[in-house]
Amino acid sequence: MKMRLLSVIPALVLGGWLAGCAVGPNYQRAEVPTPPAFAEAGPWKQAAPADELAKGDWWTVFNDAPLNDLEGKATQSNQQLQAAIARVDQARSISRVARSELFPTVTTDPAGEELRNSPNATQTLPGQSSDVRVPVDLTYEVDAWGRVRRTVEAAQAGVQASVADEETVRLTLHAEVAQNYFTLRATDSELAILTSAIDLRQQELDLIRARYQAGSSSDLDVSRAETELTDAKAELATVRERRAELEHALAVLEGAAAESFHIAASPLGGVPPAIPQGVPSDLLERRPDVASAERTMAATNAQIGVAKAAFFPVIQLTGAAGFESADLGSLFDWSSRVWSIGPSVSLPIFDGGKNTANLNRSEAAYDEAVANYRQQVLTSFAEVENGLSSLRNLSDQAAAEQSSVDSSQRAYKLSDLRYKTGTDTYLDVIDAERSALQSQRAAAQTLGQRYVSSVLLVKALGGGWRDSAIHAFASTEPSQPQPTPAP
Repeated sequence: MKMRLLSVIPALVLGGWLAGCAVGPNYQRAEVPTPPAFAEAGPWKQAAPADELAKGDWWTVFNDAPLNDLEGKATQSNQQLQAAIARVDQARSISRVARSELFPTVTTDPAGEELRNSPNATQTLPGQSSDVRVPVDLTYEVDAWGRVRRTVEAAQAGVQASVADEETVRLTLHAEVAQNYFTLRATDSELAILTSAIDLRQQELDLIRARYQAGSSSDLDVSRAETELTDAKAELATVRERRAELEHALAVLEGAAAESFHIAASPLGGVPPAIPQGVPSDLLERRPDVASAERTMAATNAQIGVAKAAFFPVIQLTGAAGFESADLGSLFDWSSRVWSIGPSVSLPIFDGGKNTANLNRSEAAYDEAVANYRQQVLTSFAEVENGLSSLRNLSDQAAAEQSSVDSSQRAYKLSDLRYKTGTDTYLDVIDAERSALQSQRAAAQTLGQRYVSSVLLVKALGGGWRDSAIHAFASTEPSQPQPTPAP
């Protein structure tokens, strides 16, 4: 027995030494060209994804209680987010499966049989025999070339990519809720403007009819006033339909039935919160889609090592121990013990090019992941640039439209006064009134676009842009994001 153990020790020592090796390239994040600064605002640096960082309730910057309530309900009830959380749990389970290969596999297979041999059979001893076995088998793969460790590395990067994907779904969900909410409130502003215009046109129609009865206005003026009133009512119905569609879209995001979901009318006012100039560059690093692309790149890099390990021998240590006896009463006697131990080596000799093809596929998958990562970073910078530019231009547009609202209101009042004094025709009043209504609605729509652009900029920055300090958190509980180690 001692000689047998001595013959196994060199294999164990060699396996332990080889276990420190791992074939395949060690991961290094690919370089990506980035601009030194945005044209619209402060200094920026190269993205360094950190998908584990909490985004925070960024929508609270708008100081809108109904929006805060909607965002909270969406977090709890949105089905796409629940599916994303479930995908993270699946990825974590896959990672635990891969990690289990680092440890030995121990099994037991107790068995017993009662056998009677036929005296008429050839080459058998006549009579009846019993056999009872209680074995414990052990199998362990010596990770000489790092196949298991590279598999674990790929699985862990896959978990981190799934967490980043969940954060992308979460960020997109909250952004869509805010977008639809502010668009709905801008629609409420239009409805209020149209309702006021309808009331005013009804009053004008009543006045013109009275003037017509008195002979001061023509039948043509009455027909024009009736047409303007009807057109305004038709436009009101169109805007109401648009509001209903927005409300139904919010219901889906909230995980609620559309027929039972309702948001009280509330015209949009004020201006969106100003984005601070010189937004900290590290906030761009918090984009979860960039983090997902970077972690996918790390996972595919580890898969190259797994593919390369297939070219090398597989060393396994196997052992078995237990008890075996023909009599159940003596099964656990020391003399009934049995055992075996020994290594095995499996070396690929010919596989028809399968291993080479798998390696080429893994290398191509890595090249694809690198290209996707670089594209995602460039896209991220462009989206932030678009958001900053949109806010600046919409601010200028809003100022111009407010001037248009003021001047069109003055023009309408003057035209109405001149018509009542007989200086202008009613057609001039109609033109002035249309211009005033159009400018008011345009101003309301632009205000809604400013709020939506603010939301889109927050999304482009990865969320939580109000926080000056970034705090990471970690948890081992299911359905909770775990920190991503810096590559």
